[in-house]
Amino acid sequence: MNDPGKRNSAILTEGPSRAAARSYLRGVGFSKEDLHKPIIGIANTWTEIGPCNFHLRQVAEAVKQGVRDAGGTPMEFNNVTISDGITMRTEGMKASLISREVIADSIELVTRGNSFDGLVCIAGCDKNMPAAIMALARLDIPGMMLYGGSIAPGKLRVGDDGHALTGHVSETTGRLADITILNVFEAIGSHAAGRISDDELEAVEAAACPGPGACGGQFTANTMAMAGEFLGISPMEITGVPAMSPEKASASREAGRMVMELVRKNIKPSHILTRASLENAITAVCASGGSTNAVLHLIAIAHELNIPLSMDDFDTISERTPFICDLSPGGKYVAKDYQDAGGSRVLAERLIERGQLNDVVTVSGKTLRDEAAAAHETPGQPVIRTWDNPLKPTGGLVILKGNLAPEGCVVKVAGHERVLHTGPARVFGSEDLCFKAVEAGEIKPNDVCVIRYEGPRGGPGMREMLAVTAAIKGISELSETVALLTDGRFSGATRGLMAGHVAPEAQEGGPIAFVQEGDRITFDIKARELRVEISDEELAARKQNFKAPESRYKRGVFAKYANTVSSASVGAVTT
Repeated sequence: MNDPGKRNSAILTEGPSRAAARSYLRGVGFSKEDLHKPIIGIANTWTEIGPCNFHLRQVAEAVKQGVRDAGGTPMEFNNVTISDGITMRTEGMKASLISREVIADSIELVTRGNSFDGLVCIAGCDKNMPAAIMALARLDIPGMMLYGGSIAPGKLRVGDDGHALTGHVSETTGRLADITILNVFEAIGSHAAGRISDDELEAVEAAACPGPGACGGQFTANTMAMAGEFLGISPMEITGVPAMSPEKASASREAGRMVMELVRKNIKPSHILTRASLENAITAVCASGGSTNAVLHLIAIAHELNIPLSMDDFDTISERTPFICDLSPGGKYVAKDYQDAGGSRVLAERLIERGQLNDVVTVSGKTLRDEAAAAHETPGQPVIRTWDNPLKPTGGLVILKGNLAPEGCVVKVAGHERVLHTGPARVFGSEDLCFKAVEAGEIKPNDVCVIRYEGPRGGPGMREMLAVTAAIKGISELSETVALLTDGRFSGATRGLMAGHVAPEAQEGGPIAFVQEGDRITFDIKARELRVEISDEELAARKQNFKAPESRYKRGVFAKYANTVSSASVGAVTT
């Protein structure tokens, strides 16, 4: 053994005493020469259940070729993954956030068990990206998180009213419009309200997802992919290449070659993932109007690094960071448009101009400033605005506190102009009950839908409620007048709705457990306050003799999670 990158795996493959281990590995195709090279784990979250991760076998093959080209031996292993979009509004959605911990544990377990010298974590959906970064932080061996890439926008022929054209008329009239999965969820709401037909719903459903890749808007997947770039743990520009782009294979091979440089130079995640890089990631999320789930995930990543990070840090950075990326769901464009405009290098260049990024090392071997200096902005691109023309003067999210959220409440303000909302509480003990009320026409303008017992422990698993938000968006008289509140998650897909998730959760006796039907609730963005309009004495009286509902899960992974998970305000990590 003379390769300086073979620091860990020598104990597994070198010397006469390891002949049996080598024999096993030779039995599956590795040569004698392969086993004397640095061994790189390729953690793959491939699945054929949904488009986000469906193409990751091809990505992994390209990464492995890049590793081999650079003198390493790749060994691929698989991980579980859950599709948020497919499981939405079902019991299966509870598995999504839980899967983050299982994936991180799985990557850690396989890597420690096999003494890899380096690691590439290929991820394509909401929870497997933060899980991959959490695992890299724990293991602290040279490695990166590589995003599988976003889906292409769907194409739908629509009429002047924006509704899908169906039948033979759709072949010759109207115009082609770009659509995403969000349009399907909104169409479900419109269909339930009788505003579109079965055929129109079918047309939207059939067109929205034209192939593999993660949801195209600045939802959690693209938000966390961007966060990975600004953390420095994902290669800038390579990360943003869409799933089905002709450039995907070459970009993935380059990632494989890049990890070998990290291994030989022994550049570890602890050299890259720092307080300064976490602040960079938060800044990018705020400037781009990213998902509120970034708060949950970046705090969880900081926890793995033993770096103090709180909700308040997000509010401080958001307040000083103008919102400049016109991305869905609040804006017009999708991830492919962002990449075509110049991508994260252009955004980094903008933020450096304003003095809002720390110059840190990245997995490319370059600093963030070096990456920004390599930016190629497409002339006239409308996606990443300049500082003299922001969408909003401050960032895309805010943190509220008050008697309803003593630990904090995350609200996404990208996509709507309301800074104050007061209305009567409509209280629901689950997402399903609220959704049924929306479908039945029971939600009225100015209502505040309160959905509780959907938190990390109470759900368990903190279901995301895109189905509820999109259904409300499909009803025009509600889309700009209703507010939502939960101890679960609303993520970034609120487009025009004022919505937030609170901590502590109802299951833990948080104040959201004691809201009653008709209570007046106020969101005050400028004052950073969320309150229920009752006295402290009344709230205390309602808390007397509180007893949380008994969990339906007595054993298995849901029960283990519920028994060990922390509050969302500290990342909903398990201990």
